[in-house]
Amino acid sequence: MKAIVVTGQAAATAGMKLVERPEPQAAINDVVVQVHASGFVPTELAWPSTWTDRRGRDRTPSIIGHELAGVVIALGYGTTGLSVGQRVFGLADWHRDGTLTEYVAMEARNLAPLPGDIDFTEGASLPISGLTAWQGLFQHGRLQPGQSVLAHGAAGAVGSMVTQLARQAGAYVIGTGRAADRQKALDFGAKEFVDLDNDALEDVGGVDLVLDVIGGDIQKRSARLIRAGGTLVSIVGPTEARPVDGLAIDFVVESDRAQLGEIVQRVRDGRLRTNIGTVATLDDAVAAFNPTERRAGKTIIHVRP
Repeated sequence: MKAIVVTGQAAATAGMKLVERPEPQAAINDVVVQVHASGFVPTELAWPSTWTDRRGRDRTPSIIGHELAGVVIALGYGTTGLSVGQRVFGLADWHRDGTLTEYVAMEARNLAPLPGDIDFTEGASLPISGLTAWQGLFQHGRLQPGQSVLAHGAAGAVGSMVTQLARQAGAYVIGTGRAADRQKALDFGAKEFVDLDNDALEDVGGVDLVLDVIGGDIQKRSARLIRAGGTLVSIVGPTEARPVDGLAIDFVVESDRAQLGEIVQRVRDGRLRTNIGTVATLDDAVAAFNPTERRAGKTIIHVRP
């Protein structure tokens, strides 16, 4: 089968290769999914789990990508809750081979049914962005109606989900980003927008919740805006942490079948819009991940027509 692998961390996306790999087998509680579409987060090349297993041992060459939508073609021993031929989407384990491939073996619990009226491209764009936003806002941020949310990167894949879900929950959303992102952030539901290159972040005033995807100085400045009892949730990679004077909550996004169901239902009924930018084939994936210019939205790879 075809797969996109990485062999060395220093090369970043330029070190990706399209290779032939053996088709996976389903272990206990696994399923094998025929991948139709896959998502990719560039920052995963900085995650230790991309390069080593849970015991710290080198696992390269590793197949990258962790989001997928496809069809179940095999069940491992003891697997329940899914069936052969079922359309699914979900989030693969960080320490196992990923989804930029024609077939992937993964735990059944990390997948949710994909309704027939949601295409595979949309399905593959939802797991990381949707679950990160959901868990950041509701599990870790404990968002309540009437609160104010500062959503960094509001025009991005995660930020646009944060903005929409927060608005639906009754929050007042202030988005940030570059000047070119202003209208897109407002279209996704932000009530105000801060151009981080030209506007003063401090003019925002006090907020109840910050969803941070940037870190560094922006995170520190954002922490000073939080009202008493408020929270800063740092959205980073699955094993990286960015503490800010004890104020930040860092979390590892986890697959959750019920939450995936809530997210996809909102797409079905029009309450949630996906933020898909580039769509490419598996043969063209390496070039898609090494663009010559900035691209907005989520990059999705069509593995199968």
